[in-house]
Amino acid sequence: MPTTDPLSREDTHPAEDRAGAVHHLVRRPELGALVAALGIFLFFSLTTDVFLSPAGVSTWLYSASLFGIMAVAVALLMIGGEFDLSAGAMTGTTGLLVGILTTQWGLNVWIAMLVALAVALAIGAANGLIVMKTGLPSFIVTLATFFILQGVNLAVTKLITGSVVIQGMAQVPFFDAVKHLFGSTIPVLGLDLKVAVLWWFAVIALATWVLIRTRTGNWIFAVGGALPSARQMGVPVLKVKIGLFMTTAGAGWLVGMLMLFDVSTVQATTGIGQEFVYIICAVVGGCLLTGGYGSAVGAALGALIYGMTLQGIVFAQWDNNWLKAFLGGMLLLAVLVNLSVRKRVGATA
Repeated sequence: MPTTDPLSREDTHPAEDRAGAVHHLVRRPELGALVAALGIFLFFSLTTDVFLSPAGVSTWLYSASLFGIMAVAVALLMIGGEFDLSAGAMTGTTGLLVGILTTQWGLNVWIAMLVALAVALAIGAANGLIVMKTGLPSFIVTLATFFILQGVNLAVTKLITGSVVIQGMAQVPFFDAVKHLFGSTIPVLGLDLKVAVLWWFAVIALATWVLIRTRTGNWIFAVGGALPSARQMGVPVLKVKIGLFMTTAGAGWLVGMLMLFDVSTVQATTGIGQEFVYIICAVVGGCLLTGGYGSAVGAALGALIYGMTLQGIVFAQWDNNWLKAFLGGMLLLAVLVNLSVRKRVGATA
């Protein structure tokens, strides 16, 4: 009686394997952002002479990195089912705090940075605690925090310095040592890359590892996708949510330091209005507004799209106002694509 080898060619199903691979690929949250990023890269590469030059590549990578660090942190929070509208203002708050502590009060720059980090994390923890203890939407809570930080940034800076700009950072002791970590330029493959780009890659790698390889990552998806079930399974929801708000605040501190030690100055309006760009980058990267779905790589690709478009419009000498129209269209298209993909995946799951 003939026997059938389970590994024989007759028992394999290449068509099913290919269908499974395609299905898995479609389910990836960053797929749409990857296609869009390639399209924008090709478009500006063909329509401008500067875009692919070493200076051009360095410029749009640097722009993307600052938005990308925040977009990755915001994506983690959105996967966890929350929003943080104070993320943009936080970048300015931390930079201003370090600037005032060092230039006005003579505090050691390393200590000033630690103080700014502690303040940022405390604000993030407060946001998370208020959201969890009151049940208020994080949109409202962090919107209030945004206005508080915006007012404090302007009023306190002007009260202490008489201006809305902090200058003189280059004369602060140990400034050059800190600049190597946060504001230096590194030659890589013929490009003069800002160190912020390397920080961005590190943040992407760390966030991806946390989401995919750790129990904390499972918890983040659980609290964003099915909060009641997560509670029943013993997930420490309070700690996870507060930790995510602290993550966005910590990312705000990092971006604040990268900008401060790059240009040696900071304005009281720094970061205002950027919070929506971070959310758009995360959504374009595949994050759902309802939580429970997304990736760090997708958010990074969303930031890359924004960075390339921001600089590509300048290189092409277009009216910069077209950037806002592009952002709105990109957000709407991303939401529609994400909705379609999720429905299709749900129907075939």
